[in-house]
Amino acid sequence: MDTTKTPAPNAAEADTTPVDLEKTGTAQDATTEAEADAAPGTALADADLDDDFAEDPADDEQPSHVGSAAFAIVSAGLSVVALSGSWVAGIASERASVAARLELSQAADANAQIAAQFVDPWHTTAMVNGVFSALALIIATFVLALPAFSTPERTLPTWVRSVSWAGIGLGALGVLLFVLMYFDLLLAVPKAGAA
Repeated sequence: MDTTKTPAPNAAEADTTPVDLEKTGTAQDATTEAEADAAPGTALADADLDDDFAEDPADDEQPSHVGSAAFAIVSAGLSVVALSGSWVAGIASERASVAARLELSQAADANAQIAAQFVDPWHTTAMVNGVFSALALIIATFVLALPAFSTPERTLPTWVRSVSWAGIGLGALGVLLFVLMYFDLLLAVPKAGAA
């Protein structure tokens, strides 16, 4: 007797290939294992991304020294300008010279003319350079003293301290030269001989 059944003419064609249950189970297991392996990797990737975008706590602990560095450089620059002279000192010196000449009378003696043409501009130059030196000294001292008034663990970088010390040294030298020039201790004022 024939036990095979023929499909109905209107029914969809049935799959007549035999199914191997062991291969199907292995394929499903492999898919499940792949998903399980991907899940922790995805979690790690998300955690890595979160760490990349999170703020670094070391950045919060170390303050930026941009302001201190800028002030240190400004103090050293002002010191150099005070020692080498500036166009401000030149303009002030010329103005003092012109103002002193305008005040002279035709009958002024030689010593008054020397004072008008030499001493007044000399003192004005010394004054301007002394102001620059004093500013440099104050700014450099402020930069070096700033960590003492903030948190105890805050320290300035070595190069900022070095530039600040250079500003203090050059500023002190500028103030010393100001005193010597202004009070005519560096060079004596020339005097005209008696006629």
